[in-house]
Amino acid sequence: MYSRKKTVEELPQAETAIWQCTNDDCIGWMRDDFSFDAVPTCRLCASPMISATRVLPALVNTTKARKV
Repeated sequence: MYSRKKTVEELPQAETAIWQCTNDDCIGWMRDDFSFDAVPTCRLCASPMISATRVLPALVNTTKARKV
């Protein structure tokens, strides 16, 4: 018979700059490369965000928007 099990390629991981919400009850975060503001506010709860890092799958943002 045919095997339906697909092999999943592991994506390369990289330490990535992110913004994370300062509200302890909120799980909001975003990659720094995909934020439009120099210091963004959380889109989920409107709290301030702080800079941090996470190990995430590597992505390339091809539309480099100018941060204000």
